[in-house]
Amino acid sequence: MSVAACLLLYGFAVAVLAPRLLCLVGHSGAAPHFALAAWMSAIATTVLAWVAALVILVVDLLTHQISSVPERFVNSCLWHLHDAWIGSYGAGVQIGLWLLTGLVGLAMTVVAIRLCRTLLRARRVTLEHGRMARIAGRHHPGLDAVILEVDQPAAYCVAGKPHTVVVSRGVLAALDEQHLEAVLSHERAHLAGRHHLLLGLTRGLATVMPRINLFTLGAAEVAWLLEMVADDAAARAHGRDTVLQALLALSGITGESAPQRGTAEVALTARVARLAKPATMPVRARARLTLTAAATTATLVPLAAVVAAAVGFVIGDPIFDNQH
Repeated sequence: MSVAACLLLYGFAVAVLAPRLLCLVGHSGAAPHFALAAWMSAIATTVLAWVAALVILVVDLLTHQISSVPERFVNSCLWHLHDAWIGSYGAGVQIGLWLLTGLVGLAMTVVAIRLCRTLLRARRVTLEHGRMARIAGRHHPGLDAVILEVDQPAAYCVAGKPHTVVVSRGVLAALDEQHLEAVLSHERAHLAGRHHLLLGLTRGLATVMPRINLFTLGAAEVAWLLEMVADDAAARAHGRDTVLQALLALSGITGESAPQRGTAEVALTARVARLAKPATMPVRARARLTLTAAATTATLVPLAAVVAAAVGFVIGDPIFDNQH
């Protein structure tokens, strides 16, 4: 079986199997950095595997010449595809293969264009939102943040030129200085970590390929993991209890009650629960080991296949295109 087929099968296997595994291991928040790396590895290598598969297949079809192919390749799938490509099986099969290859290439081009347009549109919206926030609010030099004169508690960051941290008057009224600094530290961690780039990419893929669970679920999980990463950054600077109390004050959660009205409330409740009862060291170690193995496998398998294809092209003896 050709390297291209291996990469295609690998991409589909990851798209089907990875979401369930990564949600099972990573959603608890025991190791958010490792879970984030595993998700991004799975998403990135799946896309790259599919692109590389198409490129390798086209290159194989275009470069393998009849006179240069040894006898042992006569029965290979790639050789039969090559025969069909050059018309050995009739004009109908040849045209059909050309059309199929063209449609696949066109589909990938359309997806790439839609992704670029989605990312550019999201960037324009983000930049405009930041500009309007700076116009509508007032800059507080002591906090290095823009204050909006609204009573509803809200705190968020907007990436752009310049980056902007936005807090409402309601946040200033609800939090004391220490808790406010913890909230601001959380938002600055998003900006310092360039989390907006990961969010933009994953949400863009989910938008242009909404039927692939790896991308749709991955976008939601990446957003959730980035919140935990920012929580941990704020906790390192101000203490876990301070961040926890700030979240409680902003959300209105008291005692054992928790809001269950929607996705945002459920996510906030889970963040509060995670800060209130952090995972034990054995649980964290187990999660890190599992997620590291997943990320390593996701990265090395397609890399090995591409290297094998490159070696095959160089020495003129495609490794995986033997008889079968």
